[in-house]
This record gives sequence, structure tokens and C-alpha cells, in this order.
Amino acid sequence: MFCRLARTARKTLFSCIQQQQQQQAQQSRPGLVRTYHTGSVHSSTTTIAAHSGTASSSSSSKKKRFYSTTAETEEMAAPVNTTDRLRQLRELMSMAEHNVAAYVVPSEDAHQSEYVASCDERRAFISGFDGSAGCAVVTGKEALLFTDGRYFLQARQQMDSNWTLMKSGLPGVPTWQEYVGGLAAGSRVGIDPTLVSATQALELRRKMQAKGVQLVSVADNLVDRVWGSRRPERPLNEIFVHDVKFAGASHADKIVRVRAAAAKAGADGVVVAALDEVAWLLNLRGSDISYNPVFFAYVLVTADSVTLFADERKVPDAVRAHLQGVQLQPYGAVFSAMRVAAAGRSRLLAGASASWALAQALEDAGAAVLPESPLPMLKAIKTQAELDGMRSCHVRDGAAMAQFLAWLENELRFNAGHLRLSECDVADKLEGLRRAQPQCVGLSFATISAVGANGAIIHYSPTRGSDALLDVNQMFLCDSGGQYRDGTTDVTRTCHFGSPSPWQRECFTRVLKGHIALDRAVFPAGTSGFVLDPLARLPLWELGLDFRHGTGHGVGSFLNVHEGPQGVGMRRNYLDAGFQHGMTITNEPGYYEDGSFGIRIENTCLVVKKQTPFDYTGGPGFLTFEPVTMVPIQKSLVQVGLLTPDERAWLDAYHASVWASVSPLLEEGSLAYEWLKRETSPI
Repeated sequence: MFCRLARTARKTLFSCIQQQQQQQAQQSRPGLVRTYHTGSVHSSTTTIAAHSGTASSSSSSKKKRFYSTTAETEEMAAPVNTTDRLRQLRELMSMAEHNVAAYVVPSEDAHQSEYVASCDERRAFISGFDGSAGCAVVTGKEALLFTDGRYFLQARQQMDSNWTLMKSGLPGVPTWQEYVGGLAAGSRVGIDPTLVSATQALELRRKMQAKGVQLVSVADNLVDRVWGSRRPERPLNEIFVHDVKFAGASHADKIVRVRAAAAKAGADGVVVAALDEVAWLLNLRGSDISYNPVFFAYVLVTADSVTLFADERKVPDAVRAHLQGVQLQPYGAVFSAMRVAAAGRSRLLAGASASWALAQALEDAGAAVLPESPLPMLKAIKTQAELDGMRSCHVRDGAAMAQFLAWLENELRFNAGHLRLSECDVADKLEGLRRAQPQCVGLSFATISAVGANGAIIHYSPTRGSDALLDVNQMFLCDSGGQYRDGTTDVTRTCHFGSPSPWQRECFTRVLKGHIALDRAVFPAGTSGFVLDPLARLPLWELGLDFRHGTGHGVGSFLNVHEGPQGVGMRRNYLDAGFQHGMTITNEPGYYEDGSFGIRIENTCLVVKKQTPFDYTGGPGFLTFEPVTMVPIQKSLVQVGLLTPDERAWLDAYHASVWASVSPLLEEGSLAYEWLKRETSPI
């Protein structure tokens, strides 16, 4: 999924060049990165055992990375040397045509995607850090990487000492916006206007102007200039039709709903920039971004036309026939074409994914661009066909997980698998079992297969050659999912195939208690995930423990595994996205102990109506969660004495549902069948 950045190690006989290399190596030696703490910078080290896959650090993090071939693993053992890349970037920054004191390199692409194609991994190229969230800021003397607590450890492992890690969210650490806004008066801060949303750019520019700092639109991406011919080409994978039997509504019906929403908002049309929204609206799918069935495109919907901006080489005849009545224009001409299409239209809805450059193009045509869109909410509320598909694909996914966990337990306990099976080996095994299920087209994200201390890296994913061997005496965390024609899955299970310690069992049980509390919640329609989030944390808070990630996210229907606007967590934007019947959400509390183990229990759930004896709401009614993930929760990790009678009843009822749903898909008497029978028996 991620672009691999090859390390260079030039050798020469000339001593002066050798000395220069030694100085650079001293500046950028593997495993050393500065960390910003409340206004000061100090050095800290992270040591990685090349073959064991273990890491020691004082910081927890989140790591999500596609496991690679042996030839691609070297950079995980040592960060890429960014000295020359930064030198070239700073030279471009100082040129008269740019003349910027700082240059911002966001993670996102022109569509504000969370995960990007290799050609858009600019922040990874310039910094070496390839986590899915973060922002790089380069000045004449500093190079700073801003990321949140999910990725602290990963960033320290992947970046060299040219970089300072800015631990976003910790006391005293500014955001990247605050940092650039605090530069000396008169400073110019450059950014590619296609890579920042219009809403964010305009708000940032307003705040910076008040301090005498100018935000500058740099149309010629400077990182691309440094990257040069090494930059991967933009994908040209064919687009394909998503059958209406899975979508539950035709694209014509969806367009009618979008037009109605635009008219209600007093707008002349809707600009669709987010890739998953384009795919959802037109009932199309693609494969331009790993694990995400989307394709590069924009859509403009007006009262009398629909225009798709996409590379025509990617549009086969079947898609053209499907899109009767939809105009097709080149992807590369989107800005000029949008100016023409927007002419004479006074108000256009563009949503949060519209870039600053796109908004400028529309405003040049005289249109007022409103930062709102009906698409996220329309997509989030699933059709009946999508709800049925989510239930069905999770049962098949549960069968694959039962086969996997039964096989893994048997290998570790009886076939000395701990002497030969690595994290990548078992991830590959699980992928094969998933792909064998009907309607499966691949994975929904890179499998997080983590043993022991690696489980404490919240978004860890193994790299072949440096991955750890499984150990029957250590915890194993597996976060994985599949893309099916009828839905998308995301499930995490934590297991121990030996004798877990009492502390591990208590931590696991407290995570389970939080999971059960959130699952059993009954709440008025419109309640936000911000309000519900403490339910999943209270059992940990009682011991002064917590986890540094959100508790839940929406899941697409054969679309992105992360979907908004709904979510469960401490983000204030969740306050604006109350739950409605038909939404999806994950329930995934966890606990992570650095250098030791990680625990996470994750189910994908549907938001469904709850019949209550009374209805205080007077109409909207009450909601609850219906778990559709069908995978047992390991009972041997549970301290039963910590569970209340209601919690024990919940666990037994959930396991009974898993057995009833999944066992018919397994061969009676098979290893997986017998394992499932045992693991779903009453506690």
C-alpha cells in the first residue's frame, strides 16, 4: 500500500566525500529523532530488533503498513536519509518565484483521502514516515512532523534525525496550523492548494493574516519537483459497475435525492470531490487506492446535468452504458471545466473534501462555494440491501476467521508453530481464507498481525523479514477485514494460546466490559458518539487506564473501511453527526502496554431502532447497536469474576448468535467446526 523509499549508500575512495557521508550519517543515523515537548527539543532513541520484530520505546503509537516482500524490508531496519531531499526542497523554497519561509506537506491527496495512492505519498517521501495521518512542515532550519498518539512510535522508528516529532494532542505541543501561524510577521507559508481543503485553507489564512503571516498557494508542488522521475505514475485501473442488487438504489435515484437536497439548501448544484462519495453516487467502484475500491474522479451535479471527470482510458464500455445521461470529461481538465460548468450558478455545495484549488476555480466563475454537502449523510445511512449485505458478508467473514483461529491455535499448541510461523505468515494465511469466501475481492486494509510488544503499537502491521515469530506465551492481536461485493468487514480479536497472566486477563476483561457497555447502550436517535464514548472507557478509567484512539468509526458498504461523518470518540466533530437508523459503526476499545502487549476487541455494528416501553422523544425514537461481526471472544482471557451477571449473559448470547450464524458454513466435525463449538459454549 505504501510507497517504498529506497535507501542510498554511496561508496567512494575520496576521503573528502567519505567525511561528508560520515557527517550526514551522524546527522541521520537510524533510530534517532528529536521529539518536541512543551517548547523544548530533546533526543530520544528507539531500538528495533531486526529479526525479532520487537521494539523498545517510552511512547505508544499506531502503525498501519502493508506487509512487504523481503526485498522491501530494509528501510524498516533504518530510516531513509532525508538530508538531500530536504536540501533540494529548501533550495526550491528560497527561489524568487516561491520565496516561502515554510512549506507544508499534508498527508492527503487532491480529494482529502485518508489513504492515498503511491503517487500521492508526498509526506512519506519527504519525511520517511508513512503512517496514514500526519503533516510535515519544513522551514529553512527545521523539519517537523506533526502526528497524533496512534503514530508516535512508528514516526520515531521511521524518521531520521533531520526531523522533530511533534506529538499532537500533548500539552504544550502546537498544531501545525498554530506553528506556521506563529512564524515571524511577514513570513510566507507555502502549500499546494489541491492538497488542503478550502475550509481549512480559508480559516488558516484568516488566522495567519491577523498575525502578519501569509498563506501562499504554490501550484507547482515542490515535493513533486524533488521526487522527479522516481514518483510513481497515477493508476489507470479500470472502473467497474457496482450492481444495484448490492447498492439497493440506482444511481439515478441517488442523483434525484442529491438534487432535492441541493434545492432545499438553495443551491444550484453539488460538487462531489471525495472519492468514496463519487463511487457511492454513481454505483461504480475502482482500485486506484490499495484496499479502497475507489477511483480518481470528480462529479458535478446540477439541476439539468451530471458530469463525471475521470480519465477516459479507465472507463470501459460497460461503465459508459451504465452512465447513460452522465457526461464524461477528462480528469485533468477538472479545474478549467468546473469554471465553465459553474458559470452562471450562484451557489454550489462542495463539502469538506473540496480543495482550496477547486474552490478557487468555482469562485473564479462567480459561484459562491458552500462548505457543506448532503453526500456524507446520504451515504452513511444504508439501504436495506446494504444492511442485509453487511449482515451476510460478516457471517462469511466469521467463517474465515473461525478457520483461521482454529488453525492458528492448533499450529501453536500442537505443531510447534511458534518455532516457524511469523506475523506475516499468519496474515497471509488469513488473507487466503478470506479470499476463498464467496464475493470476497480482497482486504479492506493491511492486516495488523501483532505478537507481544508489537501489539502495543496500535496500528502495527508486519514487514516480512523483520516480523516477529508467534509465541504461545505471548498475546496475539489481529485486526483485519475484507472487501466483499455486498459489504466491508473490520474485526479485531486478541488471543493468548498459553497461560496469560492475571494482569493481562484483568486488562482484557476491562476492555471487554467497555465493549459490552457500548454495545448494550440504548439512546435517543440523534445522540452523538462523542456522548457515548465514555461508556467504553469507564472500566479502564477506574484503574487510571485508557487508550489513545477513537472507539468507533463508520464502515462503508464495499467502500472505505473508515467512513464518516459518524463516529465514537473524543473528536468534537462527532457532536455534529448524531446516530440514525441504518448507519454502521465499529465498537473497538483497547488497552496497550508499551513493550509488553496490546488488547483490542472490535465488532462492526449496525445502528438499529430499539423498541422501548415508552418514547420520551415523541417521534424519532430510540436506537441501539446490532453487532454483525460473528467471531468468538476468547473466554480463557476473561476473568469471569469481574463480569456482572448481565455482562456474562451478554457474552453467552453473543456467542450463541455466532454459533447459529457461522456453524452452518463449516464442515461438521472439522477443526474449525469443533473449535467454534467450544469457543461459543456458555461461559
